[in-house]
Order: sequence, then structure tokens, then C-alpha cells
Amino acid sequence: MSRANPGRAARILVVDDDPGLLRLLTIRLRSEKYQVQPADSATTALSTIAQFRPDLVVTDLRMAQMDGLALLKELKRRWPSLNVIVLTAHGTIPDAVRATQSGAFAFLTKPVDKEQLLAEVRRALRTSGFAETTDEWTAEFVTRSPLVEDVLAAARLAAATDTPVLISGEPGTGREPLARAIHRGSARRDGSLVDLDCSGFEAEGESRLARAVEDANGGTLLLQGVDELPPALQAALLTALERATMPPRLIATCDPLPGGAGGGPRLSPELLDRLAGVQVELPPLSKRREDIPLLAAEALEDAARQSGQEVKTCAPEAIEVLAAAEWPGNVRQLRAVLREASVLAPGPVVTAELVQQALGSVTQVPSFDEARDEFTRNYLVQLLKVTRGNVSQAARLARRNRTDFYKLLTRYELSPEQFK
Repeated sequence: MSRANPGRAARILVVDDDPGLLRLLTIRLRSEKYQVQPADSATTALSTIAQFRPDLVVTDLRMAQMDGLALLKELKRRWPSLNVIVLTAHGTIPDAVRATQSGAFAFLTKPVDKEQLLAEVRRALRTSGFAETTDEWTAEFVTRSPLVEDVLAAARLAAATDTPVLISGEPGTGREPLARAIHRGSARRDGSLVDLDCSGFEAEGESRLARAVEDANGGTLLLQGVDELPPALQAALLTALERATMPPRLIATCDPLPGGAGGGPRLSPELLDRLAGVQVELPPLSKRREDIPLLAAEALEDAARQSGQEVKTCAPEAIEVLAAAEWPGNVRQLRAVLREASVLAPGPVVTAELVQQALGSVTQVPSFDEARDEFTRNYLVQLLKVTRGNVSQAARLARRNRTDFYKLLTRYELSPEQFK
């Protein structure tokens, strides 16, 4: 359960119902510059974990009510990648076996030697994915998902090179932030980043592509929605790149396509070969549900910053509603839901009812791409109705050449014959 956050110390949640030992562990770990959140029970730990977002949990095994083994099992159920170190004064082989079988990273007996504890903590943090670093390149990503961690690891390696990167994934999964992160982590970070939206333009397409390549001279060219380029413009892009005196580093984004990241018929083999030095695919939110509590907490923090209000928290029932939702709009939709629910919450807690209400209103709003496509299709229909299916006249009204207009009709599955 880690968040790439530049220059911060690792967060450790310490759980023990013995006040003296809890205080001692907290002091020891804080003396090593770790951020420490003490919790005097397993119940308290579970209620604070979503807000604190620890990189590691250190828990006593024998506690009243809910013991450390039950806490361990619940933590591993909710957040499989979160490392947990278990402590007990009753160190027996059966205890160690049960803790290890339940997913404990390490098992230490009390009284715990300070150096042994710190050594295990450092080892656990290394394997949790936490790294003390001043590198800001993934500061926008909050995750405990192994799928996303794998993508970030591949992107980090790619960032250190000039290799082109093709990022695929559903809208709202974070394709653009990842592309910008790769640029920030590259040797060209001080150069220009030219951002080109490849969707929805036909007229003067070749000149716009050539200008973008020229403007990104020696820097990075970000091609958003590169799979939206018609075949002719894909060829024009390749030509512009071949003619560039100082070709830019290429980072492109696209929707998931048949055959995996970047595969399928929407990208020509030639352009795919040029773009896909490294291919990564961001998973949809439905495949990284373990990130939902983290993303929800971050969304509420962002909402508080924008509104100037105190940070609100989600009730456990609200998190359950969020975790069970479909999320066709992915992380972008989740943020919108939490932003609306936060505004509507009269107190410090966002309830399940508010989340349900926000889910209903947000999911009724089409995405930008959906709204644009609907507008374009309706516009073409109106033109064909006015001109009674006369393509030449409709193209003149739209200020498009006849060839481009026919391509638009084909794209939106409209036949002029239907309007004559």
C-alpha cells in the first residue's frame, strides 16, 4: 500500500493494546524519521488506515476483542500488497506458522531488539515498493495494486531512456498523467512537451502534425488518442517524423485495442512499430478495486483544497458502495463522485447515501468524448436533412472538403441516401 510521494518518509501504522509498548514502538520508529500512526486496537487501526495510507503495519498478535491474526487476515483481504510485521510476547511455532500462512511479512517475539525491528522494517519497506526518493515523476499516482505497480515500474524504466512509449487503457484510467510523468522523469524534462489531441481533426491535419513535430524539436511529443488518426494522417505523421532534424521523443496514448496494448487495426503496422518501443496498459478501476479507499481519500483531500473546507472522510458503508460500483468512467468518474458527495455532506463524514446519490447523477452525464460524438453525429444529420442528402452542398456548409466529409459520414455510419 504505497504512494509515490517525493521526499516523504515511509508511513508505518503501529497497533498494540499495551499503552507502554505502543508508545515505545512509536518513539523508536519516529526517531528513525518514519511517519508513525499509533492505534490501540485492531478496530482503531482499520478505521484510520484509509486516511493514513501506511506503507507498512506493525501489530501485536495478542490483543483483546480483535487479535493481531484477525487484523492481519482482514488487512491482507482488503490490501494484499500491504506488508505486515507481527509481534508477540508468546512466540510459539504455531503462532509463527499461522501468522506466516495468513500473509505476515515477518514474525518477531517481544521484547523486540531495536536493531532487529528496524532491519525488518527496512526490508519490508523495500519489498512494499516504497522508496525514499526526491523523484517527483509518479507523485500523481496513488496505488496499492500490483497491476498498477507493474505499469509504474515499466514506465519508470522507460522514462530513463529515449524509447517511444505507447500507453493504452480505458478513458479515465490516467493515461495522460502517466505520459506527463514519463516526460518529467526523462532526460528531456527541461525541454518542451507538445501535447497534441489527435481526435476529431481532418482538415489541415498534415500541417498540424508537421507543426507539432517541429514545435517538439528536441523535446517530447505527446500524441493523445493517436488511434483516432485516420490512416492518411498516420502516414503523414510518420513522414513528418522522418523529416525532422531533431526528432522528438514520442509518448502516445490510445484506447485498449484488439491484440493488447497498441495492437489491432486502428494503428498501422508502420506507426505501431514507431510508437511501441515500450507498451504499457493501465488497468480499469474495476481491476484495481483495492485502490478505491486510497483514491477516495485523495479525492476528498483534493475537494477540500479546492473548496477551502476541512477534509472529509468516507463512512465504512460509503467505501463499500464505492468498492461495489461499476466505474465505467474509471478514476475520473470516482473523483467526480467524491467531489459531489463532499459538497453535499453537511458534516465531516460522507455517507453511503450521499455516495449513492452522487453515483446516480454523475453516471447520467456522458463523457466528453461521448458528448462530442453525439454532437457531431447530430450535426451531420441536420446538414444532410437540410441539403436532402447532397454531400457536396453539405460539405460546403460544414466548410470541409468532400473527401473529409465522406470520411465523417463513414465514421458515424450515415448514408446520404437516407435523406434524399
